[in-house]
Amino acid sequence: MTSRLALLGFAIDGLRICVGNETRQPMIRRNALAVLGLLYAAASLIHFAHNAEYLNAYPNLPAWLTQYEVYGAWLCITAIGVLGYTLHHRGRTMPGLLLIGVYAAIGLDGLLHYGRAPFADHTAAMNATIQFEVALAACLLLTVATLIVPHVKTKGTP
Repeated sequence: MTSRLALLGFAIDGLRICVGNETRQPMIRRNALAVLGLLYAAASLIHFAHNAEYLNAYPNLPAWLTQYEVYGAWLCITAIGVLGYTLHHRGRTMPGLLLIGVYAAIGLDGLLHYGRAPFADHTAAMNATIQFEVALAACLLLTVATLIVPHVKTKGTP
């Protein structure tokens, strides 16, 4: 129970940053970036695993797609986020944040399921995993944006 409360506290800090709380210290932002990254990675894995395990049930997905390709795609996408976080953690702030931003933006593509079939054609579990991944991807992307903006402002100032 205590670990769930701690995780919830980190998530709330991340969400506060996501909506632009400027009074937070840089260390809390860095921690929130890591926590949101991990939460998004978990949400993404849940969605991809659900996709892979119930591949034939998802409406209008290509018939050639296999479970292994779904899991392989998740690994490749996650590698982008891991590389971004590693660069950011090692002081390569902008390249790291940009890669984390790309990683988060890729998470928004879960919405493409609704381009293949309407919301109502997906089960409750399908919709839940899609929406969970997309919500955390959007929050991570907004957090990355709040961290990039100060760097862009200082670089652009003469």
